[in-house]
Amino acid sequence: MMKRNLLNALVLAALAAPGLAMAADAAPASPHTITSNVGLVTDYIFRGIAQTSHKPAIQGGMDYSHTSGLYAGVWGSNVSWIGDSGAVATGSVTMELDTYAGFRNAITPDISYDVGYIRFNYLGDYTPAVGFAKADTHEAYGSLSYKFLSAKYSYSLGDFLTVKDAKGTSYVEINASYPLADAGVTLGAHAGKQTFKPSSASIYTYTDYKLSASKDFSGYVVGLAYSSTNAGPAWTYATGGKWGKGVAALSLTHSF
Repeated sequence: MMKRNLLNALVLAALAAPGLAMAADAAPASPHTITSNVGLVTDYIFRGIAQTSHKPAIQGGMDYSHTSGLYAGVWGSNVSWIGDSGAVATGSVTMELDTYAGFRNAITPDISYDVGYIRFNYLGDYTPAVGFAKADTHEAYGSLSYKFLSAKYSYSLGDFLTVKDAKGTSYVEINASYPLADAGVTLGAHAGKQTFKPSSASIYTYTDYKLSASKDFSGYVVGLAYSSTNAGPAWTYATGGKWGKGVAALSLTHSF
């Protein structure tokens, strides 16, 4: 009798095991996602303007996202533009560290939006020159995307990249990102306009353009981009070089 009861118990356990496995497999996926990225670029260009005097930069970041649409992240890169300017500050800044948060979601399968806040932090030992401010900058932004097209508006909430009392300084941009599925290549195009406030800072206003192409090699993305601007004499290094001249840059990035 004992052997029969033991045999019955083993049979019942064997029959129940697949059900337990299926229940485990059906456990809901976590609503939280954390990803990281690292990259190397031959020339760090931000809104058409050189950030490393046309020298290479190492970059990386970490992002958190929730299925509700909430997200936050941090991203960093080496920079040299503050010290290289020779006018806006004494000392140097070697690192940019950005922190941001926002909410994005889809309205339809083809239309989505994104609203958020970003702070550009510049780490280093420097003192702003007379008439200039610290480089740390706050922006609020919003974007709307339709298929492979997007438009974005960024609005400064205070001082902007060493320009004092620059609340209302804005950047309007239009972007296109079109994948060529057969080739595994993504083509990109961009146009933007950086408008400075107050009116005394209008000498810094400019328009920028960019064309790009990238290809994913098993998680490693190789990119090539050409950027140019119509930035005026105000965007000139102490050595005479132009911050917004036309340049081509190679990049290699990996996300994990």
